Amino acid sequence: MGDTVQLIASDGHSLDAYVARPATEAKAAIVVIQEIFGVNAHIREVADGYAAAGYLAVAPALFDRDRPKIELAYDADGVTAGRDLRAKVDSGSEADVMAAVAYAAAVGKVAIVGYCWGGSLAWRMATRADSGIAAAVSYYGGELPGLSSRRALCPMMAHFGIHDPTIPEADARRFAADQPDVACYFYDADHGFNCDHRGQYNADAAAKALAYTSAFLATHLD
Repeated sequence: MGDTVQLIASDGHSLDAYVARPATEAKAAIVVIQEIFGVNAHIREVADGYAAAGYLAVAPALFDRDRPKIELAYDADGVTAGRDLRAKVDSGSEADVMAAVAYAAAVGKVAIVGYCWGGSLAWRMATRADSGIAAAVSYYGGELPGLSSRRALCPMMAHFGIHDPTIPEADARRFAADQPDVACYFYDADHGFNCDHRGQYNADAAAKALAYTSAFLATHLD
């Protein structure tokens, strides 16, 4: 179990962040970026998993720019509400992620691992010269194909499900071709395959992606 801390973004906005701490001294830090469903039980469990692996894990609550403590259900209403909220707060999301990175940097190197909307933000942060991150991992980030003209300024990994209706396989493959320096992996899976709280969960794909991600993080953080 983690706790909640307050972060202050560069524009003065105050937001919560869920922080999971390892049992011993953290070897590095990971900023876990939410899906469009908030910092919910799944995202907290992901953070807890990284803490169990020895990292300080920080999950900023990006929906706090609208109102605090938003957790949405994995259903049609949750998707609609989440997309609306993302549109309302996305202009400040990178500042909020930067605040989380600054907090996490107290223990050393910082990586970003993002899911869905967070996967897109992981890519956007990896292409920023001022992000201060050592590595980034994107899970099914829908913006990656449309932002393939950018170049990562840190080591980058991306995971895609080939049956993801929000990221057509051809578009994801095109991104991979445009980004030879990004480690891209494709799975016989749908969008959201990493989340065992939703119907698209694919245990095999999730396990493989975690193995690739864990090795990648160990290389660039440990």
